[in-house]
Amino acid sequence: MNIIQKYFTDFTPKQQEQFAALKDLYSNWNEKINVISRKDMDNFYLHHVLHSLSIAAQFNLSKLNVIDLGTGGGFPGIPLAIFFPDATFHLVDSINKKLTVVKEIAAAIDLKNVSTQHVRVEEIKNRQCDVVVSRAVAPLKDLWQWSKPLIRKNKNAEDDVPNGLVCLKGGDLSKEIFESGCKPFVWEVHKIFPEEYFREKFLLYQRK
Repeated sequence: MNIIQKYFTDFTPKQQEQFAALKDLYSNWNEKINVISRKDMDNFYLHHVLHSLSIAAQFNLSKLNVIDLGTGGGFPGIPLAIFFPDATFHLVDSINKKLTVVKEIAAAIDLKNVSTQHVRVEEIKNRQCDVVVSRAVAPLKDLWQWSKPLIRKNKNAEDDVPNGLVCLKGGDLSKEIFESGCKPFVWEVHKIFPEEYFREKFLLYQRK
């Protein structure tokens, strides 16, 4: 929790309580349904929560409608939903037991701006959003193909308000970006949060 407060200091008491509760909740659920690598639990706030919040450090999602594609155990969706209580988050995954964890954790911390859907990404119908977020789910080419039909175009979007796909990725992305045909904005997460763990981790934004 201290690593979160190192970079963000203006949380409400409720947000502080929600963030503080996450590690024990995930630890308990992880014993039943493995949604996080057990060796990662010692660095839970750095590897999962702060990593997710690099999106919040770069973009204002306030009042937006957000879809988290392939949310797994709820990342980046759950931390972002705590950070932006006036935005709505729809967390999607093809593995239902992972969504069970998401729903139970959201209920436990009284997170009311989260909904879930058990569906394959490419099968989502009749739903529109302002922005799609995702963390290490699929190649950029596939992510953009799945996301594009879901994103409504906002001609008035400001530079710090995303209208498109925002995803977290790692490693050498040059080939992946080339093959996608996209021209995303790219930020080094290590420059947002100068922690050793974030070297070679990146934040990508492809505008609609």
